[in-house]
Amino acid sequence: MNDVVSPWGQRFAPLIPGGEVLDLACGNGRHSRHLVTLGHAVIAVDRRPDALAATAGPGIVTSDIDLEVDGAPWPFGPHRFAGIVVTNYLHRPLLADMVGSLAANGVLIYETFADGNAAFGKPSNPDFLLKPGELLDLARQQGLRVIAFEDGIVNEEGPSGATRAMVQRLCAVKTEFPREAALLGRIGS
Repeated sequence: MNDVVSPWGQRFAPLIPGGEVLDLACGNGRHSRHLVTLGHAVIAVDRRPDALAATAGPGIVTSDIDLEVDGAPWPFGPHRFAGIVVTNYLHRPLLADMVGSLAANGVLIYETFADGNAAFGKPSNPDFLLKPGELLDLARQQGLRVIAFEDGIVNEEGPSGATRAMVQRLCAVKTEFPREAALLGRIGS
């Protein structure tokens, strides 16, 4: 089980203002636990009960939701979350509603596999791989301001050794996020 917070998540999580954070497709909760240490209440969502059992802890509310059921509505209201963190998950029909759930000064931290990852292993299905510039397009379409973006090959050490993957990573903010906060670090509650 990988309990290491992604370098991207660790770098940008301190920008999330005080408030509730959504860890979407939380897996074993590595990001949920990190966000709690930063003072956030976390809603951790996954469709796997075993993952949620590993995630549960003080400050974390787990929610067993399969967001990919046809016709299922997005379960969260608009402007609810100070931050949304998504790692290694892509279901395009959720993207617009997900961004709509960010507070006016909210932060989106998103990283997942991109086109070209088949050269390194799974996922290799294009349905689960971002197209070139897709996260940038999402940010532009949703009126987000991009703080940082990466698109390319990453080499990471894990419990089973070094792995390579093709990924896209984005940190973007809603319109009321103070511009200087992106340079200075975490903003106040």
